[in-house]
Amino acid sequence: MTSEIRSGIPTLGTHAVSPRRQIRHTSPVDTHSMPANSRAVIAQAPHSANSWGRHFRRNLVLTDTAIVVLATAACLLGRFGLSAAEVDVIGVSVQYVTVATLVGILWLVMLAGYRTRSVRVLGMGFAEYKGVVNASVLTFGILGILFLVFQVQIARGFFIVALPVGLGALLLDRWLWRRWLNHKRLAGHYLSRAIVVGDADDVKYVVSQVDKKSGAAYRIVGLSIPEGQHLNATFAKSVVPVISRLEDVADAVRAIGADAVIVAGKPGGSSNFIRDLGWELEGTGAELVVAASLTNVAGPRIHFRPVEGLPLMHVELPQFEGGKHLLKRVVDVALSGLALLVLTPVFAIVAVAIRRGSSGPVLFRQERVGRNGQTFSMLKFRSMVQTAETDLAALKENNEGSGLLFKMKNDPRVTEVGQVLRKFSLDELPQFWNVFVGHMSLVGPRPPLESEVQGYERHVHRRLYIKPGLTGMWQVNGRSDLSWEESVRLDLYYVENWSLTGDLIILWRTFRVLAHPVGAY
Repeated sequence: MTSEIRSGIPTLGTHAVSPRRQIRHTSPVDTHSMPANSRAVIAQAPHSANSWGRHFRRNLVLTDTAIVVLATAACLLGRFGLSAAEVDVIGVSVQYVTVATLVGILWLVMLAGYRTRSVRVLGMGFAEYKGVVNASVLTFGILGILFLVFQVQIARGFFIVALPVGLGALLLDRWLWRRWLNHKRLAGHYLSRAIVVGDADDVKYVVSQVDKKSGAAYRIVGLSIPEGQHLNATFAKSVVPVISRLEDVADAVRAIGADAVIVAGKPGGSSNFIRDLGWELEGTGAELVVAASLTNVAGPRIHFRPVEGLPLMHVELPQFEGGKHLLKRVVDVALSGLALLVLTPVFAIVAVAIRRGSSGPVLFRQERVGRNGQTFSMLKFRSMVQTAETDLAALKENNEGSGLLFKMKNDPRVTEVGQVLRKFSLDELPQFWNVFVGHMSLVGPRPPLESEVQGYERHVHRRLYIKPGLTGMWQVNGRSDLSWEESVRLDLYYVENWSLTGDLIILWRTFRVLAHPVGAY
């Protein structure tokens, strides 16, 4: 392939397929006119989402059914035990079985009704778990009303046993399936085949973002850009061919069996392009996805409110005060206080190891900048020699860090014990005290040095709008391996889009990173 990919699919005929408009149709896309490596990309693309999706959903139906049956059966066993004789003499046994059957059927219906097995949410984490939780809670909410209305007195066991046991098992089951699915996707399987449509720059951005996300649900098998535009052949991780003009996207979908069309930006400047493309995709089974141009804005801040056919997109402005932040502080105090108690033996062991490993204090104190530019003394277990600060000047030229950060993978100032502490982030444990007293939060942006803040560009100061964190998006996305720009982007994203649910997810991912350290030095 040459160094540039150009839109060069031949012009093909049209015929009417809809009374609403003339829609372009072509004979199958002429892949023979493509370079050999481009044809190979399409030929080796994974199977359609329709095929793997049906198989995967079938597995979920089986495991969901098994869990619901076992959860309701646990209630029966808890009520009657294993003695058949006891069941015979208890008059409500038939009622229990009837109620258990009703619970099970309604639960499974709600899981299906909430589309918890849709290809669009499979393997996506929070969205999938949220659907399972909502379906389960609504199931027992409806049952609670029905039992109250009809005075069913035997239903308490189902709320005490079936709901927590069943919901916990369902979430664990989805987590296990998600891990399996993501593992398969890393190998190039179980991905939806997608064509990205739009102007060259917009297409390049969307493809690069999909490439960055290891758990992305799409594999880009083709591009469609306006005739005359071009893309550098090396902009993506692998070669992705231009397979059609904008006017022939639907025909390309039919020809290669694509599962999705991702529209990037406003292709060709036409306000009717998405509407027309939606008409042309009818009957193909492909989904139409619009890549929003709102960079670094999380979904919960976006609301659609159509007015007389005009799809208005409302974006909530970030809030840095209020009840949500008060609740975050309550969680910080509770969890950091618990951590300080539970980790006391670990603190003692680490302190002894540091003292025996090198001379100097156990704790290292450093001035960092917190919320609204206020400085505080951040605590860490000492991982370097005592003269680390004075030795820094001689090492400046060996800086391997990015932007304003100083980092060295083999920093000579780090002690042997310090290397172990840094690898598993044990040197950060004393910061639970900073969290407890209010200098920091459990989750937040990385706490910067004063010298770093002095070099901030104007927009980077937004990192200081909330408290810095013991962990954060920077830590679970590569830490020191991140570029300065990427670190700033992640921190600013968190500042404007954080939520308690997101904090819990980051804390969970932090435990995983500690077990398999990446970028820790």
